[in-house]
Amino acid sequence: QIELVGGGYQFDGRLNAPLDELAVAKAAKNFKKQGLKTIAISGIFSSINSDMEERASEIMRQEMGEVDITLSHNIGRLGLLERENATLMNASLAQMSKKMIDAFEAALKQLKIKAPFYISQNDGTLMNAGFALKYPVLTFASGPTNSMRGAAYLSGLENAIVADIGGTTTDLGVLVNGYPRESSVTVDIGGVRTNFRMPDILALGLGGGSHVADEGGMLKIGPKSVGYRLLEEGRIFGGKQLTTSDIAVAAGYADFGDKSKLADLSEDFIEGSVAKIHQMIAAALDRMKINADPVPLILVGGGAVLVGREIAGTSEVIIPDNATVANAIGASIAQIGGEIDKVYSYDEMGRKASLEQAKKDAILKAIAAGADEKTVKILDVDETPLAYVPGGAVRVRIKTAGDLLVCAKEAG
Repeated sequence: QIELVGGGYQFDGRLNAPLDELAVAKAAKNFKKQGLKTIAISGIFSSINSDMEERASEIMRQEMGEVDITLSHNIGRLGLLERENATLMNASLAQMSKKMIDAFEAALKQLKIKAPFYISQNDGTLMNAGFALKYPVLTFASGPTNSMRGAAYLSGLENAIVADIGGTTTDLGVLVNGYPRESSVTVDIGGVRTNFRMPDILALGLGGGSHVADEGGMLKIGPKSVGYRLLEEGRIFGGKQLTTSDIAVAAGYADFGDKSKLADLSEDFIEGSVAKIHQMIAAALDRMKINADPVPLILVGGGAVLVGREIAGTSEVIIPDNATVANAIGASIAQIGGEIDKVYSYDEMGRKASLEQAKKDAILKAIAAGADEKTVKILDVDETPLAYVPGGAVRVRIKTAGDLLVCAKEAG
């Protein structure tokens, strides 16, 4: 159900049209009559000035009582339709998010675990359960980011490319100052264009369970995979499907299963398969790099055994100790994060005042998500002047992170 009402701002936060509060109240009554429990509110340039969205939310709650409301300025960035899509996605996940978090909390209570409950975000940081209830969409792609944070911790490198090789796919991402590089373009999720924060991840159809086949003289690896059925279907475990794990064992890179079951594979076929695996990773690596300079490559995940030689375009290939559990380690060491992404008029406010306000807002975001105020630090500041827009308009994005409040209290 969609309702359009009057209101909105200009690019710099000036009033474009006043909010039609009567129309908002009427829409709320209509929604209540239909039994709707989740609401998404999106306004023109609300990421610059959120007052109308906040007021519309107040009216909705007055008319409808307790409902889940998602405001677009808390989710998406600049861009009307993409931000609207991101807001709708978040709202659609609200009820499922509540069920999931309630289930986790019930399980923790049943196990008599009294530790605070946090959930991974897709920027490599954490948010408390209450924050996750409001913004479940921010958990999208949090798995690969945990692996990247874990890779940084295990290897001691803060700037590198990470390849998380699992059973079905290889997820590649770039570490910048110890955190995953974010995508600078709109992201399609299920065919829907969105513009909320997402890590820059390249998924490659290569994993420990990927099929290996000779198709008319052409060697094909993936994207089909036996996945978690490797122990049942892989050749070295008595199955009939040749996989990349079989190739790793045949080449001597790994030692598990029964190598004798691969006696029929020729040396040329094994070598060709090994070369193909490494070429696929090298090609994906090139797509993630911003220049031709060689970079460190950190391999994590159970499928890291597939790599046994140098990868073109790298300065070194590192498989750190405990690489198979990098994902869990990344989640366990994560900090609480916050971010602000708004447009400021430097002509009106001045650069210094604008940046100070943006930093303050970003720090407050981290604190709201569960960070200890005393430990929050500025991780990244990005200023992008907007061409052809008057008033010295500059898009400012600031990212912050701090220790979990509970950890800080215990340390104190």
